[in-house]
Amino acid sequence: MRNLSRFLLVLTLLLSTTASVGVASAQEEEELRFIVVTHGQASDPFWSVVQRGTAQAEEDMGVTVEYQAPTTFDMVAMSQLIDAAVASEPDGIVVSIPDADALSPSIEAAVEAGIPVISINSGAETAEELGLLLHVGQTEYEAGLGGGQLMGENGVTTAICLIQEAGNVGLEDRCRGFTDGLGESGGTVEQLVVDLNNPTEAQQRVEAAITSNPDIDGIMALGPTGAQPALLAIDAAGATDSVALATFDLSPDVLQGIQDGTVLFAIDQQQYLQGYLPIVLLSLYQTNGNTVANDVLMTGPGIVDASNVDQVIDLTEEGTR
Repeated sequence: MRNLSRFLLVLTLLLSTTASVGVASAQEEEELRFIVVTHGQASDPFWSVVQRGTAQAEEDMGVTVEYQAPTTFDMVAMSQLIDAAVASEPDGIVVSIPDADALSPSIEAAVEAGIPVISINSGAETAEELGLLLHVGQTEYEAGLGGGQLMGENGVTTAICLIQEAGNVGLEDRCRGFTDGLGESGGTVEQLVVDLNNPTEAQQRVEAAITSNPDIDGIMALGPTGAQPALLAIDAAGATDSVALATFDLSPDVLQGIQDGTVLFAIDQQQYLQGYLPIVLLSLYQTNGNTVANDVLMTGPGIVDASNVDQVIDLTEEGTR
């Protein structure tokens, strides 16, 4: 999967080179402007890499990109950001869709206004229905399924799946896939909702779950901000040797944990591509009439574990993983 992602990145770079004349011509008239609206803040370790991808594509394609997100997971605020983006008449919009019911009216308004829209990260199931150009990301259920299977292969039988944003369909799909994957080896999963705006309370909730059920031998966090309180909870409960921790997505703490053996593995969806590719594709759509026939569901999942963590750490220092 990682090789396919590298191939796609090289391909888009080649396409951007062949379209450079078209972009230059467009700049002589008016620079293209794209708006990215996601449910994740650029200060978040995951979404900061997405934004770096958009920034690199902005430079490579000679366009303007505005990255926007609500200050917290707030679908009303996010829909308002999309509405404002539509009203400003950009040349394209990139949007994540964690809650299709809440965001569809705003996204449909963009499509009806003739603005090309690409979804990223979450929203693969609704992109075509909403009339979007395509979706760029990983399929959340399959990523969770693979994580559950790998947990089972490592001997986990009773696990917790931590959900940090109640109502986020993508996170729920991850947990559902994880449950099915672990279930293939006879394991069971309990979901636990935690508020990561209060890391201390999140840690206490995870610790209470571990101590109240000694059968728990695995925890799947759905993001690096959830992995940190889980790691502290495991340590506080004295369960470092009995409870395995895995997580979606990468951060310096997660990678260090994989190196020192406190984190079993991380599921990497290569979010740099989720920021980079849509800007390239929208630029080529506007300047060269290029379209992509299918969704790009090959940014993930990939597994980062002890076998490849050193290489990935080198890349995170460059801000691209």
